[in-house]
Amino acid sequence: MDFLRPASWEEALAAKAEHPTAVPIAGGTDVMVEINFDHRRPEYLLDLNRIVELREWEVGEETVRLGASVPYTQIMEELRAELPGLALASHTVASPQIRNRGGVGGNLGTASPAGDAHPALLAADCEVEVESVRGSRLIPIDDFYTGVKRNALAADELIKSVHIKKADGPQQYSKVGTRNAMVIAVCAFGIALHPETRTVRTGIGSAAPTPIRAKAAEEFLNAALEEGGFWDSKKIITPSIAKQFAELASGAANPIDDVRGTANYRRHAVGIMARRTLGWTWESYRGEGRSTEGVA
Repeated sequence: MDFLRPASWEEALAAKAEHPTAVPIAGGTDVMVEINFDHRRPEYLLDLNRIVELREWEVGEETVRLGASVPYTQIMEELRAELPGLALASHTVASPQIRNRGGVGGNLGTASPAGDAHPALLAADCEVEVESVRGSRLIPIDDFYTGVKRNALAADELIKSVHIKKADGPQQYSKVGTRNAMVIAVCAFGIALHPETRTVRTGIGSAAPTPIRAKAAEEFLNAALEEGGFWDSKKIITPSIAKQFAELASGAANPIDDVRGTANYRRHAVGIMARRTLGWTWESYRGEGRSTEGVA
């Protein structure tokens, strides 16, 4: 195994073009586990730790440009107001040591359905900026996941940053695990209210071959909120609406049985998380101010 260590982004792109099978490594929290267990033995490792711009972020008028290697700890500490859902998801990532090393780019590159950042990114809405020596492009998050641990990157492309829409309303994130730390999600759910467009977006993790949105649940809820005048009145969402939203979210899941949980349990848990996070975000939108941060 050869170790490539570019000193600049341009050198990294050139190295990836010359060695398309090279596996990028920054935080290494996924890649090193696979290598240590001999599940993966790449010919080349492409070390991105010297690339400064990957650890930078910029808050714009409408979006946050988040470098692929910005650690979860900094997202929690510096971007909670702009990216509340992703900040909550970052809290659930492994241990403080791993949160100091890992970043969103690693989750996206690995594209595991259990990656903690995916539901929050799907709910918030974002675009993934990728680049090669041929140029750069933005991939909508809805088009990024193409299969089990597969993404839309070309062989010579690297993830540079993620352009995430700043929160214009409350966001929440919930994760089920077998314990409270150092755990891979049994399933996870993210939700974001977007009052400016009067829409709700969701994200589901570890309950389908890829991270997904509960689109039927979103469509139902968007129609129910609009037809019932909920956005303007800020009245309490009726139990029947919340129940139907939860059932549709559960129905969107396509899980498997594995050592962490059964498919039936995952479907049930997704529905519970959908109902709870909807309640938490809507209460926040109504201005009642109840603190609901945490993991279900």
